[in-house]
Amino acid sequence: MKNIAVIGAGTMGNGIAHVFAQNGYKVNLIDISEESLVHGLATITRNLDRMIAKEKISTSDKENTLQNISTYTALSTGASYVDLVVEAASEQLDLKLKIFKELDTLCTASTILATNTSSISITQIAAATKRPEKVIGMHFMNPVPIMKLVEIIRGYNTSDETTRTIMELSEKLGKTPTEVNDYPGFVANRILMPMINEAIEALYNGVAGVKEIDTVMKLGMAHPMGPLQLADFIGLDVCLSILNVMYGGFKNPKYAPCPLLVNMVMAKKLGIKSGEGFYDYSETKKAENISPQFK
Repeated sequence: MKNIAVIGAGTMGNGIAHVFAQNGYKVNLIDISEESLVHGLATITRNLDRMIAKEKISTSDKENTLQNISTYTALSTGASYVDLVVEAASEQLDLKLKIFKELDTLCTASTILATNTSSISITQIAAATKRPEKVIGMHFMNPVPIMKLVEIIRGYNTSDETTRTIMELSEKLGKTPTEVNDYPGFVANRILMPMINEAIEALYNGVAGVKEIDTVMKLGMAHPMGPLQLADFIGLDVCLSILNVMYGGFKNPKYAPCPLLVNMVMAKKLGIKSGEGFYDYSETKKAENISPQFK
């Protein structure tokens, strides 16, 4: 397995492409937007430069990594002759079903189809194909080049061989693969998202302010980042999407997203990606070590 296609050049997609390419794999990075591909490659380049500055890699390692990446704007040219596809498109069920249905017709019979979904059913995605035994979840953590964990999610029909192949591949990337079963939110987000949602509820109900809530969790629970700052880092739209999937899957009110989160997403206050969420990430506030939006 040496030829990999990664669909989506956003935060997760370019990170996944970076890790594969740095470990010697030939990567086809695919996105419908040429602008997104340019931005994705720029992000990979910046991250490689940071690694050089920290003396983790050499200049030649950077050059080899970038040479391993080719970019495409069409699935038909980028995904046809690869050993593995890792889909990292937006967390939208209809979009993922469309992509996997198309991949099933484009890719060779031996190609494994993986999704980086953080909450959507692998079994449901696999049902869009005629190779459900070769469909699997490969949930990387952000930032991908740094975080060691990869959640490996088996769909109802995912074969032992496919699971074993992806577990071994993840180890070759220097990651720690952990196998979980196919339930909404899997393990990581089933535990993380209710905590973030409860932190938002505490803010919504006036229990404490943003900095106070995050300080309690950082100093009291030894979390490296408070839940509200982490929500900004993940993206509030992503948090809302995951909570909606979990609420829809379990029909349990404890997964219902807080109204404050819903309103912030509707107002396009999405966190770091939009420059404003629970904290202000504008240039004028960076020097002040990030200012909270809510007191």
